[in-house]
Parts: sequence; structure tokens; C-alpha cells
Amino acid sequence: MNNFSHFFFFIFLNLCSLWSFAQQYSISGNIIDAHTAEKLTGAYISFQDTNNLKEPTIVVSSTSGSFSLSLDVGYYKIRVYMFGYEEYEKIIFHKKNEKYTIQLIPKAILADEVVVTTQRSESRISSIDVGKMEMEIGTIKSLPALFGEVDILKAIQLLPGVMSGGEGNSGFYVRGGTADQNLILLDDATIYSPGHLFGFFSVFNPDAVKSVDVVKSGMPAYYGGRLASIIDVVQQEGNMKHFKVDGGIGLIFSRLTVQGPIKKEKCSFSLSGRRTYIDFLIQPFLKKGSPLKGTDFYFYDLNAKLDIVINAKHRLYFSSYYGNDVYGFKSFSGSTFVKLAWGNAVASAKWNYAIKPNLNLNTSFNFSNYDFSTKMGMDIYEFNILSGIRDYSLRSDLSYRPVKNHSLTFGMHHLFHTFFPNNYKVETGELSQISLPKSKPYYAYDLALYANDEYDIIKWLKLNVGLRYTHFEHIGPFTRYILDSYNNIVDSIEYKAGKRVKQFNHVEPRLAVRFLIDSNTSIKSSFTLNYQYIHQVSLATISLPTDVWMPSNDIIKPQVGTQVTLGLFRNFYNNMFESYIDFYYKDMKNLIEYKDGLDFMYTRVNPDQMYTFGKGWSYGVEFFIEKKKGRFTGFIAYTLATTKRKFEDLNFGKVFYAKYDRRHDLAINLSYEIIRNKLMASAVWVYASGNTMTIPIGYYFFAGNLMVEYSERNAFRLPPYHRLDLSLNWTFVKTKKFESSFNLSVYNVYNRQNPFFVFFETKSNVSQDFSQFDMQSKAYQMSLFPILPTISWNFSF
Repeated sequence: MNNFSHFFFFIFLNLCSLWSFAQQYSISGNIIDAHTAEKLTGAYISFQDTNNLKEPTIVVSSTSGSFSLSLDVGYYKIRVYMFGYEEYEKIIFHKKNEKYTIQLIPKAILADEVVVTTQRSESRISSIDVGKMEMEIGTIKSLPALFGEVDILKAIQLLPGVMSGGEGNSGFYVRGGTADQNLILLDDATIYSPGHLFGFFSVFNPDAVKSVDVVKSGMPAYYGGRLASIIDVVQQEGNMKHFKVDGGIGLIFSRLTVQGPIKKEKCSFSLSGRRTYIDFLIQPFLKKGSPLKGTDFYFYDLNAKLDIVINAKHRLYFSSYYGNDVYGFKSFSGSTFVKLAWGNAVASAKWNYAIKPNLNLNTSFNFSNYDFSTKMGMDIYEFNILSGIRDYSLRSDLSYRPVKNHSLTFGMHHLFHTFFPNNYKVETGELSQISLPKSKPYYAYDLALYANDEYDIIKWLKLNVGLRYTHFEHIGPFTRYILDSYNNIVDSIEYKAGKRVKQFNHVEPRLAVRFLIDSNTSIKSSFTLNYQYIHQVSLATISLPTDVWMPSNDIIKPQVGTQVTLGLFRNFYNNMFESYIDFYYKDMKNLIEYKDGLDFMYTRVNPDQMYTFGKGWSYGVEFFIEKKKGRFTGFIAYTLATTKRKFEDLNFGKVFYAKYDRRHDLAINLSYEIIRNKLMASAVWVYASGNTMTIPIGYYFFAGNLMVEYSERNAFRLPPYHRLDLSLNWTFVKTKKFESSFNLSVYNVYNRQNPFFVFFETKSNVSQDFSQFDMQSKAYQMSLFPILPTISWNFSF
């Protein structure tokens, strides 16, 4: 009860403080695309008092394209600017509550606009956003790509503090966190497995995406549930005025997007689809005896969104995503087969209600499902594995801007989780049956209440203060099995449906501060405390579809993360260059790993009894500099970091480096517009310290059995990873109604043999009485992708 009292007392104090402000009039409105009538997210609206030389007031349009603030009576110059649009400018006399609809005109994207940006130059310095970065879709599409296919998550890996999961992989790790510590959202619904083809491509079709935000630190209170980062992806709503078709044909898959009005300026739709076809293309050319004959390996996904304008106050959005991967193999005789299938399905319904010009309510209902299945058969035997996770959630946010320099957000988020641990099933025909224990689903409630206050106190000082209350409850039906020291079941505890197994209540304070030194320089700092109640444990160095999600319970405690940051932000040469240096320290508790020496052939009824728990910490500094103007643009991102772990049951209790610890991580992206609006060349070079691994260092005999002695955990480091990619974008047709272009990409230009994994081959010569033996081990490196030139055709009409 004390937590609730503190939470609502904080809200009461903020509301009381509003009474002291002088009378002002509200100004609000919507920012829309002049050609499509689509609401625009992330547009910057500047209000400059023409009788006052003070810094202008700048606000940013919300995910529904709206803005609101309160201003004194007077003349104001309104300027609106957004990537890819002509700048809007107008002078108004503000003397009453007013609402505007501002239409921005799209323009050709020039080279000096293809950038990765945390904010527009004028507001990046003054913004309170400490660790938030926005990836422009135009930027992502200009980068060189594996097989010529643009990938949002691979583009995110170029940002400082974000490390890739491996060669060609879309998995990523942020500031020493694990893969499960990243919350990935698509229209407010959680994506639990963000990769296709074992992670080589992400689930996000860039043609269906409107915006991508990455939050690494200084999380506002309305974000939570993970320790490392938030990836917030919003799908495009569709063209409100005209029908439009976008697509592309590449070497391994094609994509198509269709959008348009159902009723002009009242209702629109957007449909997108992708599918690989390499399985169709290669099968006719394979010989009958080829091991690849009869192999299936493909993915497909579908995106849909419906946007309905009811009136000036009410708007509805319905969106969905479905994606599936299939890998299958069948022997020549058909007696042996393997089939793996996994996929995500999400759906969202959102209601936007503009109660007043400065008071908005956003409510959404979301569904998310991820499942994985394996079927393996030989003769009369068939073996099946099933696992997954399913969520139903309700979220509601109330945002209020009483005056121009003060904004408040209050909200709640409630989720109901169902976890499906690995279930095994064996069928052996009519002769016999093999019975295996089943892991029953886990059920849990997850509730968050939050308040966030962003306040520009004086010109040089801005605060963002947040408080988040979280409640998590694991409920029955559930059976807890009690094991002895030999892992034999000796007792059990039964919990009936709805009965509480374990609950957790925590308060998470958030604080971000910005000190404005001058118009080109600011210092920003943040403190964030996060609790994470659901977990995914992986045996591999990358996240795989087979990894299982588990809730916090009587054995698994919530993960706890505390992060402190301090950064210097500076623009140079008339905002031509933007840069920052950001120091961070992160402390993590209740981290999860598998115990050493597990026998995975032994079926445990409670999967969480295979885990061990420890702590970790990560610290480092990030450097980022970007050139934003001119025909030659680009950025350099560098991270110097250390990530360590300590588990009492691992590595003899000694501290060890995390498997994704990398001392150095560098990304350089350069673009040059050879012919304006026609021909652009881009290059990306990446360098990263090698991943850590545990290796065998010796062999000996004990009781007649050969034993292997391993190094300390993650004591060996692989060779460094580096790669150069080039691309050339040629727009050879461009009219008002049709546009066509080719993209030529070369992946791994100098054919670097980067390590994908390392295996050991041992040769031995042992005498019969074991008195003499000679053993030699040799490490072999497996590399994945050589130099890969690719071409793709893109079109729009």
C-alpha cells in the first residue's frame, strides 16, 4: 500500500503545481503528409515569439501526429520540419485556444538528408532524450545490405553501444545486456523472436515501417519490463488520398506493399508481404542424389494496418503482423524427415481520443504470440517438441501539457502471460508408446502504473522525472516438484487455478537532466532502475528459436538493472557536424544461466531447476560524430566497453567475461551523392573485438575414462571481426506516378574470413594399458559468408 501512496502523492504534487501558472491559451493540431494525409510522427514544431529573442519553444508530434502546448498571447513564427519534407513556416497571432492541421509537402531525399539522427540539429542539444536514437527509414534503405535486402535490426547494430549477435545475424546486445533484455515493440505489441532464417534477417519489412526509435538509457517511466533497451517500431497507416504500390525483387526474396484510401481522408489501409523463394529456384537444378534435394528453407510475413478517422477528436487504428519460418528435410526414401517451424503473430487495436487541445488519451489492446515446433521422424518413430509464449495486454496513456514547458504523462499497462515450456511427444506406431512427462503452461499477471513529468524549469535546466510501480504475479495451476541432491523427485506442492504462487512489487524511479551550456553544447545525465520479470536463457552465443521464455517465480527472481549515464553533446560548424560522448555504468542482479554439467537427456518436470543465478556489470564510453550536410555525409560510431559476470556455481565462483563482451566496436558509414536524386554510393566498415569462448586445454584418464579439462569460462577470445560493404543506388526512372531503381551491393568486399564458430578436432594414440598416450587437438574456424555481390530492383507507382 505504501508504494501506491507514494505513486499517487507524486501525481497530486504535480497537479497542484499547475495552479500557479499564469493564464495561457492552448495551441494544438496535427501534422500530416500533404499527398497521403497520413499522420506524421516525429515532426519538430518550433514556436518563436517575434517580440522576444529567447530560444524558441520546440515540441515533437506524437505517434498519432498530434501536438499541443500553451502559449501567452502574442505573435509567433511557426516552423515545422521533418526528414524528407519541405519546411513549413507561418506567422500567427495567438489570442485564444486554436487548433491547426499542418500539411507537409514531401520532397526528394537528397544526400545531405540521409542521416542517422537522435534529433533535429536545433533540438538535439536542447532535448532531454539522453539515450534515444531515431533511425530514419530513408537512412536504413540507403545502407549496403546482405543479399541486397534492407534490414532494420542490422542497421541498428551500427549505433554506438549496440553490438551484433554474429556474422549476418540480426540479434543484438545493448550495453552489456543479454538478448532477452531488449523489448521489441511493433505497434505496442511485443515481438518475442525478431529474426527470420535463424536470425539472418529481421521480421520487419522496411516498406511497412513508418518509424523506429531506439532507447538505450534514460528510459521514460512509460517504458519498462526490460533492462537493456527498447526498440519501438510503428507501422505506416496508409495513404489517405491515393493508391500506391511499392515493391522489390531480389535474389532470395521479394516484397510488395499496397496502400490507399477506403474513403478519402477518412479511412485508409496498408498491406505488405514478403517471401523467400530460394527453395523454389534451386530444387529444379539439383540432381536426384543431392543432399539438398527435398529440403525446405523459407520464410514469409504479412503486415496489415487500418486507419479510421471518426471525427476531429476520435481516431482508431487496427494493425497486425504474421510471420513464419519453415525448415524441412526429407530423405530420398521418405522414411526420415525433420521439420522445424516457428513464427510470431501480433495484433493491435488503438483508440486515440483528443479530449482537449492539451489533453490526449491513447488506449490500446494488444495480442502477441510466439510458438516453435519440431518434428523428427524415422521409420515408425516420430518425435515432437512444442514451446512458445502468448500475451494479452491493455495499455492506456493520458498525456497533458498545461503550459509550453511542462508535459505530464500518466498511464497503466496490464499483461496476462501464458508460457509454454518445451513439451515432448513420441509416437511409435501401434506397437508401443513412449510416455514423457509434460511441462504444464505457466501463467502470470504483469501490471505497471506510471507517471512521467518533463519540465523545462529554466532555460539551461530541464528535467524528466518518472516513477513506475510494477506488480508481477505467478499463478496456478502449477506443480512445484521438490528434488533431492540426486535430482530425484521426493515431493511436490500443488497450486490450483488462480492461486498465487509468488508475487513481486517494486518501484522504479527514473531521472534525466539536461544542462544547456550554449546553443551548441549541452551536458546530459540519467539514472534508471528497471525490473525484468520474464526471462529467456540460451545455450548458444546467439538467440535461437528453441530458446524458452520463463516467468519470475519462487525460484527465478526478477532481474534488476541500475544504469547511470553522463554525456556531452556538441554541434560544430553551423550544425554541419553533430557529436556526443556518453559514459555509462550498468549494474545487473539475478542474471540467469544454465548450470554446468547438465544432462539434458534427463527430463526435469520444472525447467527452472536447471538454472543458476548471478550478477554482472558493464561500463564503457560511446563516441558518435555525424556529418549531416552536403553531398558527402556519414557517421562514425565507436564504443569502448567491458562486460563481466559472476556466478557462485559457474567458473568456481570467479569473475569471467560475458560471452558478448567486446572491448572495441567501431562502425563507419559514408555516403556520396554522385548525381543528385539519381546516383548514390554508400560504404559501411565495421570492426569488433572477437567474442569470448571456453576451450579444451587438456586431457587425462580417470578410472579408465577419458576426461577433458576446459579453460576458465570465456577465457579465450576469437580473432576480431571486420568487414567492408559497398552499395550503389541508381534511380533510372522517376516521374510523378512511377519510380524505379536498382541497388547493387557487395557484402564483405575484401573477402574477410570472419569466424562464425570454432570447433576442435582431436587425434589420439593410446596404449592398451593406458600407460602411454599422445593426444593432439587442433582448432578449426568455420566462416559463413565470403564476398557476396547482389542486385535488387525496387519500384513504386
